[in-house]
Amino acid sequence: MVARTETFRGGLDDVRAFCTVVDLGTVTAAAASLRETKGSVSRRISRLERALGARLMARTSRAVSPTAEGLAFYAKAQESLTLLDEAAETARDARTVPAGHLRFTTSIDFGIEVMPEIVASFRDAYPQITVEMLNTDARLDLAANRIDIALRLGGAEETGYRALVLATLAVGLYAAPAYLLRRPAPTQLADLAGHDLILARERFGAAGLPLSDGQGRTEPLSVSPAIRVSDFASAHRLTLAGAGIGHLPSLVAARAVESGALVRVLAPWATRGAALRAVTLAGRELPARVNVFREHVRAALAARDCREHYDPVNEYS
Repeated sequence: MVARTETFRGGLDDVRAFCTVVDLGTVTAAAASLRETKGSVSRRISRLERALGARLMARTSRAVSPTAEGLAFYAKAQESLTLLDEAAETARDARTVPAGHLRFTTSIDFGIEVMPEIVASFRDAYPQITVEMLNTDARLDLAANRIDIALRLGGAEETGYRALVLATLAVGLYAAPAYLLRRPAPTQLADLAGHDLILARERFGAAGLPLSDGQGRTEPLSVSPAIRVSDFASAHRLTLAGAGIGHLPSLVAARAVESGALVRVLAPWATRGAALRAVTLAGRELPARVNVFREHVRAALAARDCREHYDPVNEYS
């Protein structure tokens, strides 16, 4: 429910001053507690009474005491001040204590092929943080969708956001052993013309497939893919099924390579892929839960046996 601010025009400090007078019994004691003058506290109470249109304190030459209306207001106001103080403490803790609910988004293929293991290890390390993962290729607005952090591959810069580059991915060539039993593994780039290639997204077209050996040599290989797909997750599954040689990000293929389900072909030739960025709202201090998640993702990627496949960096873009 939206708060009806029109029902109360008083200041929060004035309410706190009134409650302190009731708590301590005198304006003098309240002034000392609030580190204000007696006149300042008296003016606060008078201002609050005008805002409410009700008399809260009965004043005599010797003492002040709350009226019946004042006691009724005090009971509700004191409860509200307590809740506000607790809310402020929670907000302060969010910057230093990693806890609460983390909502993040990433692309479908990265979310399916890379993030499950990382999220599982993150939950092991931080069981006090619950996680909500939104896998979509749509560039969701963080503020509108209450998203803490987005893990995005490449794409244009966005105003109003802060983007930390976590890694630059390399996209290599992989095949299933079953496929290589039917078709001898290529030993040079020219051999790819005799193979079925599986390419995702923009990795095909008139410009060819730019492959680099990491030593300064780049070959814009002209290819005609046997299978074209919209995402790397589909390319990965088709490659596992033995449908051809897949052009896959090393992080997507890593687990299958470790298990022997895929093998790298024509290493070290690869395409330099997009940068993986951790995108957050700019202009504010990040909650602790977001900071620890971002660093956990960075550490998890670095810990994988993919050192030859990506370049970790520590610069903001």
